[in-house]
Amino acid sequence: MRPTLYSPAKRAAATRRHRLRCLSLLAASAAFLTPSGASAQAKFPFQDSALPIEQRVNDIVSRMTLPEKAAQMGTDAPAIPRLGIPAYYWWSESLHGYAYGGKSFDTVFPEPIGLAATFDIPLHAKVASAIGDEDRAEFNRTNAEGKPTPFYGLTFFAPNINIFRDPRWGRGQETYGEDPYLTAQFGVTYIRGLQGDDPKYFKVIATAKHYAVHSGPEPERHVFNAVVSPYDLHDTYLPAFKAAVTDGHVYSLMSAYSSLYGVPDPASDLLLQKLLRDQWGFQGYVVSDCGAITDISNSHKFAPSIEAGSALAVKAGTDLACDSAYNSLPAAVAQGLITEAEIDKSLKRLFTARFKLGLFDPPTQNPYASIPASVIESPEHRALALQAARESIVLLKNNKDFLPLSPKIKSLAVIGPNADDTVVQEGNYHGVSSHEVSVLDGIRKRAGDSVKVTYVHGSGLLKAQDSAPIPSEALSSDGKPGLKGEYFANKNLEGAPTATRQDANINFNFAQEPIAGVEHTNFSVRWTGTLTALKDANYTLTISGDDGYRLFIDGKNVAEDWSSHAVTSRDYALTLKAGQSVPIRVEYYQEEQGAEVHLSWRDDSSQPFAAAIAAAKASDAVIFVGGISNAIEGEEGTGGNGDRTDLDIPKVQQDLLEALYATKKPIVLVLLNGSALSVNWADDKLPAILDAWYPGEEGGSAVADVLFGDYNPAGRLPVTFYTGVDQLPPFRDYTMQHRTYRYYEGHPLYAFGYGLSYTRFSYSNLKVPKDPAPGAEVVVSADVKNTGKRAGDEVVQLYLRPDPDGIPRLVETGQPMPRLILSGFQRVNLAPGESKTVTFTIKHDQLLLFNAEGVKQMQPGTWQVFVGGGQPDVNSGRGALSAKIEAK
Repeated sequence: MRPTLYSPAKRAAATRRHRLRCLSLLAASAAFLTPSGASAQAKFPFQDSALPIEQRVNDIVSRMTLPEKAAQMGTDAPAIPRLGIPAYYWWSESLHGYAYGGKSFDTVFPEPIGLAATFDIPLHAKVASAIGDEDRAEFNRTNAEGKPTPFYGLTFFAPNINIFRDPRWGRGQETYGEDPYLTAQFGVTYIRGLQGDDPKYFKVIATAKHYAVHSGPEPERHVFNAVVSPYDLHDTYLPAFKAAVTDGHVYSLMSAYSSLYGVPDPASDLLLQKLLRDQWGFQGYVVSDCGAITDISNSHKFAPSIEAGSALAVKAGTDLACDSAYNSLPAAVAQGLITEAEIDKSLKRLFTARFKLGLFDPPTQNPYASIPASVIESPEHRALALQAARESIVLLKNNKDFLPLSPKIKSLAVIGPNADDTVVQEGNYHGVSSHEVSVLDGIRKRAGDSVKVTYVHGSGLLKAQDSAPIPSEALSSDGKPGLKGEYFANKNLEGAPTATRQDANINFNFAQEPIAGVEHTNFSVRWTGTLTALKDANYTLTISGDDGYRLFIDGKNVAEDWSSHAVTSRDYALTLKAGQSVPIRVEYYQEEQGAEVHLSWRDDSSQPFAAAIAAAKASDAVIFVGGISNAIEGEEGTGGNGDRTDLDIPKVQQDLLEALYATKKPIVLVLLNGSALSVNWADDKLPAILDAWYPGEEGGSAVADVLFGDYNPAGRLPVTFYTGVDQLPPFRDYTMQHRTYRYYEGHPLYAFGYGLSYTRFSYSNLKVPKDPAPGAEVVVSADVKNTGKRAGDEVVQLYLRPDPDGIPRLVETGQPMPRLILSGFQRVNLAPGESKTVTFTIKHDQLLLFNAEGVKQMQPGTWQVFVGGGQPDVNSGRGALSAKIEAK
């Protein structure tokens, strides 16, 4: 989505650079930021809320000049004071919670790949509604303050409903997995939750992205041309988008950077007109990905000029440019490349959206205009974040029921680079919470005084001696853990601090205001206290930040870069004895663009892994918290340009795990990740493995609840975990053959839909109609029973399989045929010994198959129906029941 390349830590900085160019313009129009945007006495017909929206839209567009129209078709739409039209910024982010632009902290829910692992649509509906409420509340608050803020709008670039076809794709973490049906169900639910159910107004507008065939490679996304068969296009890549439009009634779609069949997506008549509007009946607007309009001429070389590329995009149906490319439209009109009437068509779609958001009506008419700021990070939303994190956790292995941890275990060594890192837990496109619980914090709180917990960082994600944030136990101020932070509403540490608080450590990426009363630009902070060595060591202290920073030890300035710049770092060597303390002071200022500052250390005197091995030997068991992060997988410009080249856990972590294994202490591996990992060695050697994904603000509490048995895990994999890249086709090949559980014929490490529990379930009494009526829905039911001793959730999954012996035409024509098709799922809670009947309705459309031309047709013949705890024929299926039905 970003037109420039930055690391995950710089994502907010990259987007703010674009935004801050127009802050002066927005400030000048702050008087027009009220939701009504109209005077008490309507001056123009479009300001009369009693008139039909269509009439109001026609009126407002008719009053603009051509240059004014073009300016309204970019993300930074300026105010038109003569007409009373307020400025509006179209770009806001809310992938798994409000992100980047708020005036406060916000609830950070699990990354979408983790939400998909819950297989719980009712829960997802609650999460989506809560996020939509916080999104609207942020706008209402900012509106009331009359302060233009980056990403303050009501149009959000989420959800990402691309298909996670290959685990190497860095942005797969943003999606709901590899299956079109699962993705469609979660995408539609998210859209409904964000947009609300009022008959007249939207709560906010969701934007389904990236339409349509888009899943890497990230470094090539501005020039990549996707070529897929009509069958794969309609069978895999389009269903979630069609469902978003026809079932979710999404009001905005974002076109992808790439091309399809040689035509850039923002200029594709096939995608934007024939499919989206003509066949699916889409009524909303289309926005380009950021910078994608310029790509039409500059990168794809599909048009000779920016004017020609803009004209092509508007005529194809891309109504809004996520940049200022459409400022070229007046020149395009003058060159005869497009007419003003064609521009008006797009502009009317955009203003229809703004009217449907209530931006030109009195707030008293809009039920969403009264959503209060108190919903933001409310106790109810935090509890929901915890529930979502719990339900997302997948138990991948549990040999001899090693988990939950035995009460006999009295000491734990918590080791690993992700154990005490809440930034990793946030995933990408995230907000910032005031209540983030690391895995280490969660374990310590749950263990209490009954279990001794020893923490050792052990290694970095990729290097043995990576620095780690200085923990709060090594910092103190006025007898309290952490440092005293004095926050100033200026960049020069001048005057009395605006606010003061005790910060656990210095590890900040200020995507939002750092503290109440202090904006996230042009501020400064002074942290003071004492640094105490936890052991004898030759420490290297590292301070890094954007913008200026200074580090003082014992009153001496030992490291600084006191200027405005992107992220830089400085080191300082310091030898301390265990328990030795020195005064420490850190000063930091932020001007514009990014805002982050970090203080970390490493022990250069010890051998790699030595402390971790010693801690393991002294403990009854080891909890290793590793995996990857957005430093390894992400968007273009991060890690290896966003994508991964292998599926292995990083080598340094593997080496550390093997060293810990040699101590003969049992190890539980907890993974934080956004995509599949080939943990083959761990699956063979370790007693238990959990996948917690990027679990959000309550991730640490959720992991601890599972480890200690307070919560019975029931997450299921929304993607296939392969044994390695050797099981995958080439990354650039978009053909679905041999990809995902639907077409992969081999034996993966863990199958799609797989996940274990602390209890056991059995299935019986499968009921399938023997002779369903032609064209009718098919109702299927089965009984599921908890045969274990613990209460728990079971994810009941229904799969269809077209029988090649029963549908001979498919074999005769050589048409691709999926081995299995997920066609229903329900997450049910069962007490020990309890049984429930689970019922599914198979729609007639689900018994149709696409032909080679991409047309869905009835293929008369036999289908197999499977109902169980996972795919049939793999260990996760837990004895799935099967029957046959005849499609007519």
